[in-house]
Amino acid sequence: MLDLAIVIVNYNVSALLRRCLQSVFASVGDISFDVCVVDNASPDDSVQMVCDEFPQVLLIANSANVGYPAANNQGLRALRAEDEDGPRYVLLLNPDTELPPDALATFVAYMDEHPSVGIVGPRLVLPDGSLDLACRRGFDSMNALFYRMIGLSRLFPRSPRFARYNMTYLDEHELAEVDSVVGAFMMVRGDALREVGLLDDRFWMYGEDLDWAKRIKDRGWKVIYNPAVTVLHVKRASSRQNRARSELEFYRAMLIFYYKHYRQSTPFWLHALVLLGIALKGGRALWPDVLAGPKLLERPGFGKQADVAARAAAAS
Repeated sequence: MLDLAIVIVNYNVSALLRRCLQSVFASVGDISFDVCVVDNASPDDSVQMVCDEFPQVLLIANSANVGYPAANNQGLRALRAEDEDGPRYVLLLNPDTELPPDALATFVAYMDEHPSVGIVGPRLVLPDGSLDLACRRGFDSMNALFYRMIGLSRLFPRSPRFARYNMTYLDEHELAEVDSVVGAFMMVRGDALREVGLLDDRFWMYGEDLDWAKRIKDRGWKVIYNPAVTVLHVKRASSRQNRARSELEFYRAMLIFYYKHYRQSTPFWLHALVLLGIALKGGRALWPDVLAGPKLLERPGFGKQADVAARAAAAS
């Protein structure tokens, strides 16, 4: 049985993808792994680069940008992650990351030694050496998300109450059970994946990792932030190429996540504040989704590129 299936979704960052793959194939340790790169119609030479320099990689070249979770699901299916005899673990990995040589072996060994852990993620650092705050998150209540949205987490970064979302009150070198790690490097136990299913592709490029972690944790699996491994993360290398689109999708993801997991347990006064905050932050292009309420989860093809582009143009 394969130890690890690695899926990398790429969009227009050929040079970063090259360095990422070089670091993956420089990995040491007695583990078996396969790699699938899913390219979301990059206009650069990403596809040709992978073909020329990494022939051992399974490459899926999409003719359109299908979004991050949908592309990850393509890779996971191609690597048979849903099969009962599929890989023991899967890894979602961003192309703007670089791994230390022992990262994969260290985390496979950790998961082997801790069978109750469904997800593990590393300490992620930005190019300037600072911590990528998204690498450990807590959202055990709607309050944590709300405090982050209105800025209290930034005002009180050492508060276990107000800074719960990014858990900035904890030492970044301390192993901790969390609610989610980030999809830039998210190692998931194959049994947990097969229990809850693949990523929800109603998200586009944010929120799907939080949703997956919550679904897995709700089934009783632990989610662990483990700083024994440190991974470089350039961050937003793809999303910064279209900042307006990225901003819209960030707040849309928040809206989807809220309706999926918290609306039914949120009192009306807080519900109104949440919707107001998301509407103001997301801007006019997001207002139709805010007004749609829970019906937005029923829309076929929700979040697809043409739909987003049309509404963004109408609001400009």
